[in-house]
Amino acid sequence: MCATCGCGDEAATRVLLPLDVHPEHGGHPRHEHHEHEHDHHEHDHDHDDSGHGHGHGHDHHDHDHGRPRPEHPHEDASPAGQTISIEQDVLAKNDLLAARNRGWFEGREILAVNVMSSPGAGKTTLLERTIRELAADRDVAVVEGDQETLLDADRIRATGAPVVQINTGAGCHLDADMLRRGLDRLAPRPGSYLFVENVGNLVCPALFDLGEAARVVIISVTEGNDKPLKYPHMFASADLVLVNKADLLPFVDFDVERCVAQARQLNPRVQALVVSATTGEGFAEWLEWLAAHAPEREAVRAQQP
Repeated sequence: MCATCGCGDEAATRVLLPLDVHPEHGGHPRHEHHEHEHDHHEHDHDHDDSGHGHGHGHDHHDHDHGRPRPEHPHEDASPAGQTISIEQDVLAKNDLLAARNRGWFEGREILAVNVMSSPGAGKTTLLERTIRELAADRDVAVVEGDQETLLDADRIRATGAPVVQINTGAGCHLDADMLRRGLDRLAPRPGSYLFVENVGNLVCPALFDLGEAARVVIISVTEGNDKPLKYPHMFASADLVLVNKADLLPFVDFDVERCVAQARQLNPRVQALVVSATTGEGFAEWLEWLAAHAPEREAVRAQQP
C-alpha cells in the first residue's frame, strides 16, 4: 500500500509487454516472461552497474528541477509524527530511484516526459498523434500506466511505437520503481523520446518524481477552467500545460486565459499551449517544445560505435 496516499496493493502491480521489444536497441535487458509481478525484492541488476552504461551516484537533491516537494495535508493530522516519517521514507526512497532513472536517461540522451491528466483528458489520443507526427524524425517509446487492461497500450502499439503497460491494480499513480521495471522490458533507443502516460489522476502523480526531464499536464476544455486551483500540486510541478480538445471550445464554457492565469499563479514559469489532438491544432508548437527540450542527437551518434 502507498504510505503517502493510502492507495494500492504493490504486490498487484504488473508490467505487461504487449509486443516484442528488441534488446539490441540498447539499454535494459529483456526478461523472458511476459508478465512481471511487482514486488520489492531486488533485481539481479541495478541501475548503478555497468549494464546500464554508467553509474548514477549523483544525489537527486543536487539536481534541482524547480519542483520543491509540496507540503502534504497529512502533516498536520499525524499523531506523534508517525505519518510524516512514513511519508518521508516512501518519498525519499522514490527520489533515490528517480535520480537513478534520470541518470540513465541523461547518459543515453533520452528525453523522458511524464504526461499527466485526469481520466478522459485525451492523453492517449495526443500521444497517438504525436508519435505519428514524429515518426520521420525521432524514435519514440511509451510506458502506459493504468489500473487495469491493455487498452491504451494496444492503441499505442497500433502506431508502431514500442510500448509496455504497467497495471497498478488499486494504485493511483506510477512511481520511479515501477518505471524502472518498465524500462527493463522496453529498452528505449538512445536519443529517443520516452513518454510516460501516468495513471489518470490529478493528485498523487504530482508527488512522485519518476526521473523525467519534463512534466506535461493535459487539461481538456470539457473539464472546466478551475482545475489548477482545485489541484494546485499538480500544476505547481508542471513544466507545460496543454489545453486539449480546442476544437470543442465553441461548444463549451471554458476560459483559456483564466485557466492559464490560474496555473501561472501557482507556477510562474509554466508554459501553456492550446492544442487539439483530433484536428492537429497547436501541434506545430507542441513538437517545437519537445524539440527544444530534447538532447542533441549529434552527441548520441558520437557515443555509438
